[in-house]
Amino acid sequence: MAYKKVLTIQDISCVGQCSLTVALPILSACGHETCILPSAVLSTHTGGFSGFTFRDLTDDMPAIVEHWKKEKISFDAIYTGYLGSIKQVGIVKDILNTMGKEKCVKVVDPAFADHGKLYSIFDMDYVNAMKTLCPCCDILVPNLSEACFLSGVEYKEDYDEQYILQILIRLSALGCKTILMTGISFNKEKTGILLYDNGKIQRYEHEKMPKGAHGTGDIYASAFVGALLRGKKPLKAGSIAADFTVQCIKNTQGDKKHWYGAKFETALPTLMQLLDK
Repeated sequence: MAYKKVLTIQDISCVGQCSLTVALPILSACGHETCILPSAVLSTHTGGFSGFTFRDLTDDMPAIVEHWKKEKISFDAIYTGYLGSIKQVGIVKDILNTMGKEKCVKVVDPAFADHGKLYSIFDMDYVNAMKTLCPCCDILVPNLSEACFLSGVEYKEDYDEQYILQILIRLSALGCKTILMTGISFNKEKTGILLYDNGKIQRYEHEKMPKGAHGTGDIYASAFVGALLRGKKPLKAGSIAADFTVQCIKNTQGDKKHWYGAKFETALPTLMQLLDK
């Protein structure tokens, strides 16, 4: 297995099992050198905690990148998660265009909406800024809400295949090369992922959990990138990430004190087994 150097760009929530505190251990467990560019530092994530601290690192990011460029540092893969501002989107766009090695894999998780609503700090100006990352990445990994905002298609919880196809076609028009949508189901008993590549649709269905957990989007995207860099095809990498995420949720169920995240650490052996298949 080739030893890959991957850069992941997102915030650090010191407690809460999301963003970089998820991406760094999962990518490392997959066998990749994992470099980070923090976009902000929070004492906890914002989902259910109150009074959390927040330190915006936007002004630090360009200086870090310039140092890397002087040192001729580049990456085999670049994976972006939660970005806190339009200015950060611009910084990331430059990184995607300039910091990758030849054949660098670039994955963007939009991370700005869920259940048909934008996260509270974002507005449509931010969505429009995120659209400019679409031509810069190789694979876009949105959930249905994010895909709807980016494509301009009205969000629906009850939908058919034609509705999803409309979204995918519009996302492709933005310059997205490959789209991996999560949480897509045409069967109420199941959920799954949908891969759209050069007009071809592939699907993978998996168990639908009755209750999710904070940070599972970050768990999924990190495991997907980790599997992809292990040489797995996008659909296979997506299915591995899905099965791993389901196991993370299962390992957390029943522990009412652990409401703030998923016990992904306890499921890492499962991820290793899935990668070896």
